[in-house]
Amino acid sequence: MKKWSAKILLATLIAFIIGCAPTFSTLQSAKLVDKGKFEVTPSFSMVYFSDEDSMVHCQNHYGFQVAYGLQDKLDFHLRYEFINVPPIEELYGESFNVNVLGFGPKIGIVKDRIAFCVPIGFAFGGDIGGISETWQFHPTLIATLPVGNNFEFNPSSKLLVPLSGNSDILIAFNLGAGISTNLDKWAIRPEAGFLLNPGEEGHFTHVSIGVTVYP
Repeated sequence: MKKWSAKILLATLIAFIIGCAPTFSTLQSAKLVDKGKFEVTPSFSMVYFSDEDSMVHCQNHYGFQVAYGLQDKLDFHLRYEFINVPPIEELYGESFNVNVLGFGPKIGIVKDRIAFCVPIGFAFGGDIGGISETWQFHPTLIATLPVGNNFEFNPSSKLLVPLSGNSDILIAFNLGAGISTNLDKWAIRPEAGFLLNPGEEGHFTHVSIGVTVYP
């Protein structure tokens, strides 16, 4: 990796880790949970930084999100992610960890087809001193395109908006899927997406897998 690329990666990683970290996967459909019911999705993600010359594996995410049906067109979502940043030879020799917690409503716009999430969250633990500078707002639009009874596409896009500090607003795009013998009971959710800072070189990419169940 070129030295200028390493410097960009380091600066970006620091900005993201301090500013709620790059949790930009979606891992859900536009469908809402029935009132009084739960949806649970454990997940794992690998995150890479790419530029013109190279791709570096820079983070692992171990996640867990829960949705609870409040009304016919309104869910409440809670999401936790443990993020591990492995040693990267060009930048530093030790790994470090951080936790991210997000929560907020999911609103149904078109039943089972389009939904809007408005989570807010913060980072804590590890090398994070205080949480006051880590708050972010992630407005997310999700669509679901069914293909038969056992498969669906779930494209989504979101903004990562810092609520304090001088960090830039970032944009993420994801394409996920739901695979199951019965999507109303469970689903395997593979997903890939990328995160970018408009006007800056390079971008982050994630490859994720989740499993949704309805206990």
